[in-house]
Amino acid sequence: MTVKLIVDSACDIQASEAEKLGIIVLPLIVRFDQTEYEDGLTLTHEDFYKKLSESDNLPTTSQLAPAAFAKVFEEVSAANDTAVVITVSAKLSGTYQSAMIAASEYQNIFVVDSANVCIGERILVERALALREEQLSAEQIAEKLNEEKQHVVLFALLDTLIYLKKGGRISPTTAFAGELLSVKPLVSVEEGEVKLIGKARGMKKGNRLLNEKIAQSGGIDFGSPFSLAYSGLSRERLDEYLTDSADLWTAAGTDPLPIATVGSVIGTHVGPNGIAVAFFHK
Repeated sequence: MTVKLIVDSACDIQASEAEKLGIIVLPLIVRFDQTEYEDGLTLTHEDFYKKLSESDNLPTTSQLAPAAFAKVFEEVSAANDTAVVITVSAKLSGTYQSAMIAASEYQNIFVVDSANVCIGERILVERALALREEQLSAEQIAEKLNEEKQHVVLFALLDTLIYLKKGGRISPTTAFAGELLSVKPLVSVEEGEVKLIGKARGMKKGNRLLNEKIAQSGGIDFGSPFSLAYSGLSRERLDEYLTDSADLWTAAGTDPLPIATVGSVIGTHVGPNGIAVAFFHK
């Protein structure tokens, strides 16, 4: 009997990486106007940002339906295996509820609401991989994840307010004023929701604010999974941050550092040139 790990593409683990990790990623649907794509499969992160820069309208994403989970659950059960399902925050998507509906038919499927998204969800998946290596059962893994997800921290420093304005998250007046002043917003995921927690004028001050928030959260437990990420087609902004924060990240003792790209679910609202950090706090 094998423990399968099933996740949605909001964790930003793309198909090629998922195969190496031994996990099953179910793609959310991304729509640019009338054209549909499977997030991370028929639409890579790179292609997403190219289309985002060319499109006048923001794309939309659709939650996974119960049928998408049921198909995989049936395959898991037919093989006499068990599974842990990790989803994007239930407060950000109906995907968790869809997984729960599908799982109600099975005794061998355990669903976990990550209460996070992007690399915040990703590091919980990585924790699940470690627990599977320790030979824990699917039920035990789910129990541990539900306990430990409370310690996951995700911060993201954005380059622009334009995409938040396009998505209706802030007013055009606020966005205009912010752009004039070169305001860089800092957001986090708290209790499953994305919240604005600070602003800085310019990237240098933004980098300092990000590191202050990391310290205030308790600091990074480098013995647990952690990740950095960037949105867009270039990691130049992330490299600038890492240069400004060399002391913090040298302490990780990891070379190279784990760096991912932000996909369509969050990328739609933050746009390019954002950076993110996710970790388990001490």
